[in-house]
Amino acid sequence: MKDPVTTITGITYDRESIERWLFTSENTTCPVTKQSLPKDSDLTPNHTLRRLIQAWCTENASNGVDRIPTPKPCLDKAYVLKLIKNLSHHKLQIEALTQMEVLAAENERNRKCMVDAGLPKAMLVFIVSCFENGQVSGIQEALCILRLIKIPRSESRVFLCENGKIIESLTWVLGCKMDNYATVKSHALSVLRILLEDASSSVLKRLKPEFFERIVGVLREKITQQVIKDALEVLLDACPWTGNRKMMVESGAVFELIELELGSPQRRTTELNLGVLFHLCCCAEGRAQFLSHGGSIAVVAKRILRVSPEVNDRAILILSLICKFSGTSMVIQEMVDAKAVPKLCMLLQADCAPYLKDKAREILRSHFDEWKNFPCIFSSLSSLEYKVSR
Repeated sequence: MKDPVTTITGITYDRESIERWLFTSENTTCPVTKQSLPKDSDLTPNHTLRRLIQAWCTENASNGVDRIPTPKPCLDKAYVLKLIKNLSHHKLQIEALTQMEVLAAENERNRKCMVDAGLPKAMLVFIVSCFENGQVSGIQEALCILRLIKIPRSESRVFLCENGKIIESLTWVLGCKMDNYATVKSHALSVLRILLEDASSSVLKRLKPEFFERIVGVLREKITQQVIKDALEVLLDACPWTGNRKMMVESGAVFELIELELGSPQRRTTELNLGVLFHLCCCAEGRAQFLSHGGSIAVVAKRILRVSPEVNDRAILILSLICKFSGTSMVIQEMVDAKAVPKLCMLLQADCAPYLKDKAREILRSHFDEWKNFPCIFSSLSSLEYKVSR
């Protein structure tokens, strides 16, 4: 222990450990007694135990034991409010932001205090101010602070309703040329993901073409796997609206998603990727862009039965949309060349959800007469003819 504290249940823990238990893991009971331990309950410093630990460290210094330092006083709300106030003075901004970043990185107790003092809103207002004034200094620090303290989900929707320029400001940040641009974009995407996952439909309907151009641009850059996943989650949150889907297609999203999938990404990335592709293939423009890429059908078919049930679902639905609305002779040929038809036949014999088998059967039935004429897949279709046609 470095900073022993006693809970209201009478048990002493190291402060960092019990705060992580309460705030990060979101537990509400004492680990030892299993009694109720609310997040806002007092953690009383155990000075006696701390002095005993320090004395033991001093006695064993010859054995290489370092004396633990006396803990700093707890961060209080008044000091955080003072730092927030300093943001309104241009000369004090960087110093205030630097102090906030250091404090936020120290421990969970500081981060909770900062959230209680209204720091998430203050950081978003600061970023909007930078956008309005064309100022880039301080943006990296502000975004890093937001990533550390995390915007409470219960408050994110309120912030977006109160200030309509937050999304526009973060879109601007994604297009800014500045030092450490990869880190800045990473933090900006993380903040956008948190804000949009609980955003109201009115906010999501107001997204602009530039927004999707920036997100697709980030996908194209492939900064890190986490940045890619954040960008895909942002797109997925915006997909339910027709206007958003059209703007994504116009920004070249379908091509970039297929290129991303050809790189054999992580499982979760593939799940998100095919989720977005499914939505985009619901519109004619999206299907046209999908088919214009030579590897589209092949890469989607390849993922069936190889990644997860969620990927199976999205891949089958994508192929269903393509066959139903864009089933030209060239597409029928491509389904054969890309080994999509044999994969559908395999799915009928696999241990998977009945509704997926029904969907695969529907796809095979829709072009059965054409596909059975291809020698390379005749045997597969013949053995399954009863299953397909029944």
